[in-house]
Amino acid sequence: MKKTLLPLLVLLLSVVSVSYAAQPAPWQIDFQTAASPLMLELYNFHNFLLVIITAIVAVVIFLVAYIVLRFNAKSNPIPATFTHNIAIEVIWTIIPIIILIIIAIPSFRILKMAEHTPESDLTVKVVGNQWYWTYSYPDNENIEFDSYMIADEDLQPGQLRLLEVDNRIVVPQGKTIKFLITAADVIHSFAIPSLGIKTDAVPGKVNETWTKIDKKGVYYGQCSELCGVKHGFMPIAIEVVSEEEFQEWLKLAKTKFANGRSIMYVQNKTKSRLN
Repeated sequence: MKKTLLPLLVLLLSVVSVSYAAQPAPWQIDFQTAASPLMLELYNFHNFLLVIITAIVAVVIFLVAYIVLRFNAKSNPIPATFTHNIAIEVIWTIIPIIILIIIAIPSFRILKMAEHTPESDLTVKVVGNQWYWTYSYPDNENIEFDSYMIADEDLQPGQLRLLEVDNRIVVPQGKTIKFLITAADVIHSFAIPSLGIKTDAVPGKVNETWTKIDKKGVYYGQCSELCGVKHGFMPIAIEVVSEEEFQEWLKLAKTKFANGRSIMYVQNKTKSRLN
């Protein structure tokens, strides 16, 4: 009995705790905690749709149960002779139209919010490669560096397997960040669930998205487009720091990435060839 209840207890605890996690969690069945205005809107819209869907399912189940009980052969031995009902047909046509309009209004508002980037404080260019990311800061002397996943054998205590990278995107807290996203080889997808970002990186085309993160921390994502044999090894890590810390990072980055590549790039390139 205890063995049967244990998985259910773990599931319930994870559902409660996942709301406060900004990263994937074991047994997770809900979204990651919204960390940007766009993701908050998407999460609220999801819950709004869940209410509508639940109501529709409840009504349909009630109607099916009523028809089965009221019009079965035993309760209704003499079947009705009519073939249609104009009033019912009008109702079941108008009601779905009204529901779709109710859904469309917030949907279009969120779509406009996602597609129209407000005036940005910082621009980050993202380039997808097989199988790593290249980031550059056009507003800051075009600092450029590559970001590779940290292999299992190199992970430090507390680091997340398949999500930790050698070089994170670093952005200031509370600033509007514009991402310019493209690819160097095949189609990739730049996706960070907690920020509500999932934008394709397409060779020869630059897509644009944005975010604003008010809480300091690290936010993880992954390539979400099947891009080859190492598709599952292209994590994304965005570290949000204070404005002062960001300026300090810029000074260090200008030295560390002076040649556009870090020492880790050479190590990973060598490891990539060997694999």
